[in-house]
Amino acid sequence: MNRRYSISLFALVLMLSIFLAACGSKKEGNSAKTSDQKEFRYGMSGLFKPFNFKENGKLTGFDVEIGQAIAKKMGMKPVPVTNPWETMIQGMLAKKYDAIIGSMTVTEERLKTVNFSNPYYRSGSQVFIMADNKKLTSVSDLKGKKIGVVKESPYGDTARTLTDSDKVVEYDSDLTALMDLPTGRLDAVITDQMVGFRVIKEKAIHIKDLGKPLSQDNQAIAVRKEDKALLEKINKALDEIIKDGTYDKISDKWFGRNILEQK
Repeated sequence: MNRRYSISLFALVLMLSIFLAACGSKKEGNSAKTSDQKEFRYGMSGLFKPFNFKENGKLTGFDVEIGQAIAKKMGMKPVPVTNPWETMIQGMLAKKYDAIIGSMTVTEERLKTVNFSNPYYRSGSQVFIMADNKKLTSVSDLKGKKIGVVKESPYGDTARTLTDSDKVVEYDSDLTALMDLPTGRLDAVITDQMVGFRVIKEKAIHIKDLGKPLSQDNQAIAVRKEDKALLEKINKALDEIIKDGTYDKISDKWFGRNILEQK
């Protein structure tokens, strides 16, 4: 084989190798991108039974199943992710997950940082006390009483309007606060209506609601400000699961009623 021919053949093989390597890299890059797009990662505390909590080491609850149904409609794989509630929004902004489906109430303050979907359920803040408590007959009786609330929740501000600031006790979860009612360390707990009603239904603790709801809230799915396309997809998917009856089935399973229609 002459030298010129050998060099040409070598150059041809080298060029072919570079071309194939480039194609392989491009294919791998596209595959990774496609894989990312197929996952719908949504955050929650994992401590908010019956909305999102762990059972036998697996995340379950109303929020988890709503996320699964929405992901299915979007043609994506649902991946629920837990994160401490007090840093839930920061976690999303750091791109640990794509959205928050964790029973987050829409507030003007939060709207400065994130965008929200259409509501996926409605509820409100409610005072709960022990069922055998005869001394507290209205929220006006809470002055000077110890009230339990979840950290970094709107309930803290509400509690401080009803009692002294030093009487407001913060907890990592609503259920932990409610469990402190029978101990006598708390006189009342302010939490979401649905949480208290579920506890009453299960008779885990003998509690009752005190007075009318303190507020009426919309719970929605939070996304980053720049993720406008994702927000549109989520709203479309949410509308679809409401129309086709999927939402009703999930809501009835956990609460025995449609909690989006709460007024």
